Amino acid sequence: MTTLPKDIANLSTIKSKGKGAIVLVAGLLFALILFSQTMYTVDEGHVGIIKRFGQATEQVNPGLHIKIPFVDKVEILEIRTRKNVEKLNASTHEQMPVTAEVSINWTVNRDQAFDLFKSYGGLSQFESRILDPKLRSAAKDALARYKAEEIIQNRSRVIAQIEDFLIEEMKEYPVKLDSAQLENLGLPQKYIQSIETKQTEKNLAAAEKHRLERQNLEAQREVNTANAKRDAAKATADGKAYAIQTEAIAEAEAIRLKGIAEAEAIKKKAEALRESQTLVDYVRAQQWNGQMPTTIMGSDQSVLWNRTSKKQ
Repeated sequence: MTTLPKDIANLSTIKSKGKGAIVLVAGLLFALILFSQTMYTVDEGHVGIIKRFGQATEQVNPGLHIKIPFVDKVEILEIRTRKNVEKLNASTHEQMPVTAEVSINWTVNRDQAFDLFKSYGGLSQFESRILDPKLRSAAKDALARYKAEEIIQNRSRVIAQIEDFLIEEMKEYPVKLDSAQLENLGLPQKYIQSIETKQTEKNLAAAEKHRLERQNLEAQREVNTANAKRDAAKATADGKAYAIQTEAIAEAEAIRLKGIAEAEAIKKKAEALRESQTLVDYVRAQQWNGQMPTTIMGSDQSVLWNRTSKKQ
């Protein structure tokens, strides 16, 4: 029996171990590749479309999932709000050429994402084949309904018209339209200059109207001031006249009452004089100045009081 040299035996052992290591590494690598082909994740705001041998079979929601390696393929579909922008050439109602940039915000309905993918093959195909052409058409139709001046002054109405047209056209598709925008509106330079001139004239007219209104206001203020002064003077005069009238009435009443009182006093005094001869003599004595009369007025006149009685 032939015995292999010791060095040759060791070399064979090393080769066997090397092959085993290569096989192990290859196995680990295959397992890693197999694992990576089996596990996958879908991010939030997206859904996954499973394709098996190229055929869409199901829709999966965000999270960690397992698929058949080398058989299933996953297509990720975004279901968050997207924005499509289209630049276009159009005409206004008076056939004036305009350029514009119109955009639309839209979202794929989560529960219909699978149908959209199966019908159109993905978002980019849906945009290029369906959404963008209809967006251009809706914008052109809306712009053609308004004059250039109306588009400038009331852009929101044009945008609402675009949204109405587009919603009507897209109601059968599995998407939700959020809002449209009309930007970078381009008009002929001559028209822009005429608009600026017209606006300048409007501003001047508005300024002149404001000036006239201010003059009228100031004139009215002066009239109001004059009326107020007149009313104040009238009120003052009325107050003085009323005071004079009141004072005159009071004075007249006082005179009347005084006259009544004096008349009553005279009446009482006359009654007293008629009833008392002594009082009459007393009054005469009060009125006598102490001089004797130089003439005697008849036998019945008693000039010297009580003279007859004294002689008797």
